[in-house]
Order: sequence, then C-alpha cells, then structure tokens
Amino acid sequence: MADNRTLIISIPEPRSLELIFTSEDEARLRRDFRIVEGSDNILEENIAEAAFIIGQPPLPIHVLSRAKKLKAIFNVETNFLDNMDYDFCFAHGIHVLTTGKVFAVPVAEIGLGLALSLERNICGADRDFRAGKELWGGDGNVQARLMSGGSVGFIGFGDLGKALHRLLAGFRARIRVFDPWLPPGLLQDFGVDPVSFDEVLTQSDVIFVVASVTSDNGGFLGAAEFSKMRKGTSFVLLSRAGVVDFEALISAVKSGHIRAASDVYPEEPLPADHPVRALEGFILSAHRAGALDVAFKQMGKMVLDDMDLMMRGLPPVICRRAERETVRRMRSKPVSRN
Repeated sequence: MADNRTLIISIPEPRSLELIFTSEDEARLRRDFRIVEGSDNILEENIAEAAFIIGQPPLPIHVLSRAKKLKAIFNVETNFLDNMDYDFCFAHGIHVLTTGKVFAVPVAEIGLGLALSLERNICGADRDFRAGKELWGGDGNVQARLMSGGSVGFIGFGDLGKALHRLLAGFRARIRVFDPWLPPGLLQDFGVDPVSFDEVLTQSDVIFVVASVTSDNGGFLGAAEFSKMRKGTSFVLLSRAGVVDFEALISAVKSGHIRAASDVYPEEPLPADHPVRALEGFILSAHRAGALDVAFKQMGKMVLDDMDLMMRGLPPVICRRAERETVRRMRSKPVSRN
C-alpha cells in the first residue's frame, strides 16, 4: 500500500532527531510524516517529493530545481550556510528557516554570569582562596564594580542581545547599542540608546559582543578598538570569534588594559598549548553557553509548529527566516559538535 503521508528529508547534522525532539514530539513527527533519513546522498532520490528538509545540506540549483513540492528548509545548525541557491528559494516560495533563537536565553544567562564574574572577580577570588592567597573584605575589591547603575555596551542586538537586555533590566544600567542593521527607533523602543561603534567602545564599563559574523565585520574588533576601551573594561564575547582579532584581544588582556571572557574561539577545540589557557584576567568557557537539552528540544517544537502552519497554507512565524538582503553576508563557521 502506498504511503501518502507528506515526505520529510532528515539530514540535521550535526544534530539528530533524537536530540532536537522530545520522545513525544518525535513520535508525532514519525506518525504524521514519512521521513527519509541519511546523508546528502538521499537528496537526489527524494527531493522531487519532499515538502520539508530538516537540516541544511548542500542544495545546488540542479537539486533545488527538482524540488517541486518543497515548502521549507529548517536549518537546525542555526547558522545560515553558504551552500545553497537562496535566489531560487526566494523566487519559488521556499522558506529557509533557522531555529537559532532557542540559544538566546541560555547564552544570555551565561553572558550575565561571565560579566558579573569579571566585574567582581568571582573566578579569580575563588582561585586565590584555594591557593591560600585570598584577600579579605575590601582588600579583595580594589578593582570591583557594581553593574547596577553602570554603563553597559552591546555590539549587536539580535535575539541574543534582546534576551540579555531583558536579564539586565533589574540592574538599571544605561545600555548603549551599536547595530548597523537596526534603525534607531527600534532600539529606542527597547529602552536602549542607539549609538556609534566608538561610543560603545569608549563609554562602557562592560561590553557584550553579540553580533554575527558577516562579510562586513570579520575581525573588526582589533588592537585599535581595544585601545579605545576604558582601562578595566569587561569584554564578554558570546556570539562568534570571527568578529574579533583574537591575538589582539589576548594582548589587550595580557597588558592589563581590559579583562575578558569568551565562550567562542577561532579554533575549536582550542589547542592544549594555546596561550589564552594560562592568561590571567580571561575567563574561558568551552562553547557551552547554549548547549542545554532544553534548548535543543525547543528546536523540535519550533519545527513542528511552523510545519503545522505551512501544512494549513499559512506562513511560518516561529523560526527566523533567511532574508534576501542579508543571508549571503553571513560568515559564521558551522558548528561541528552539539
């Protein structure tokens, strides 16, 4: 008997259906849809019948041109990849979607923790205490600052920036934002000050980098930019290391001009002998800020919700859509592990 259920091609590397769907949601997916799983080699055989692709495998024009029923491509890696013909998708009504916003809150929470640790030397004081070198009371707070009522700068204000802004509300800090892809009025609606790049650099005690890597901003935070920062600035890198000249960042911390924390690196895993591992004033997190099971499972719910809308002839509203004006400018490196 023929199986007339809607066809899904599943190539969610480096994720898996088991990772991104709860057992109940995966059971629903498998009940309601016919799923073909595998690697890139299953595309040619199945693309003509597929309504959805979970994953973003390479999709050249000769493959996409046969996708007569395709409604959407769900990127669950979270970075829009430069491996497909976006013009064809836009012209033929194929939505290219990402579930990346699931990581906004988890990453924002770690970002806040890293900033607090830098401002109050939480990690350093712990190490000193364990080594018998602790400084008691005010002696241990010579360089400490309150974030409450302070001056905070954001570079970027996408999903992650907005989530971090919500967490910072109770600190009543003045928040300055530089994001050339957003209009000043929108930023003002969030209660932040739209400012120039230089003003974020020179007027902030804490700087959060939450910008994606694009064709315009690779390595744009370098030695000159770090030198403009106030002495003692806490610099927190959360989005992608490609926006930073990492050697210049290390030099700025080593000189004592700034202190820093990062969850991302130019090379991952980081070599065992990398100099940042031994650098005082630099807090290290192994690209783990967003990697929580609750975030992965939210991906599956987003996919199911938008599939349901599209099966009813409605547009997707949960996942973020690729935009024709910006998607080709994205340059973030794909993740290789969950």
